[in-house]
Amino acid sequence: METLKAILVDDELSSLQNLQQKLLEFCPEIKVIAMSQKPEEAIFLIRHHNPDVVFLDIEMPRISGFRMLDELHDLRAEIIFTTAYNHYAIEAIRISAFDYLVKPIALEELQGAVNRLVGQHSRHVQEKMDVLKKGLQENKTQDGKIAIPTGDGMEFLPIKDILRIESSANYSKIYLLNGHSMLVTRLLKDFEEMLAPYRFYRVHHSHLINLNYIRKYIRGEGGQVVMQNGDTIDVARRKKEEFLRLIAEPG
Repeated sequence: METLKAILVDDELSSLQNLQQKLLEFCPEIKVIAMSQKPEEAIFLIRHHNPDVVFLDIEMPRISGFRMLDELHDLRAEIIFTTAYNHYAIEAIRISAFDYLVKPIALEELQGAVNRLVGQHSRHVQEKMDVLKKGLQENKTQDGKIAIPTGDGMEFLPIKDILRIESSANYSKIYLLNGHSMLVTRLLKDFEEMLAPYRFYRVHHSHLINLNYIRKYIRGEGGQVVMQNGDTIDVARRKKEEFLRLIAEPG
């Protein structure tokens, strides 16, 4: 089993101890090599130990987690962010494909993040960091990109190129405007959360569509949408009212 070296950073000692205990008992893939309550000290520890992953609190006095990352220009470690609430930056974190955990950290969420980390340990941290920083600057234009895990790393896909996404068991199939498609190891609900600010809507339990690329709506019990490429997608009856309200709003 691959073991990843971890450093934990949080200004609250109780949060550090709680996370350390959970990792020790339930996540044998992770070896905690250092912990710190002080961002300045944490920067030194990260540079000195060169960990595989840093569990990083977003909100800390004087120096936030994001300010810390600005200091670590050559960082090669993966980041799993932790936050005490649904932070304004969560959307940017999702888009960049970094993971995050909301405190108090649930064991199931922690194990899920660790499993994703072990299965997709990436050398593309700096590229993901660039996407994160761009997202933190509140760049929600059509130039936005989403990080997609691939067999050999990450692909950064322009959001404006995505027509729709369809659920396929534990995978999702992304359909692009150019007619190509790609199967990725992510659940549809993950894409639903990260793409909601970009006018994507889940019209059916199996279908997430880009509202900007609807050609036609056909009335019915729930109705159907015809996408720009001619694909016809059912709208669930329980989704109809909200869907019709959304498409009536300006894009």
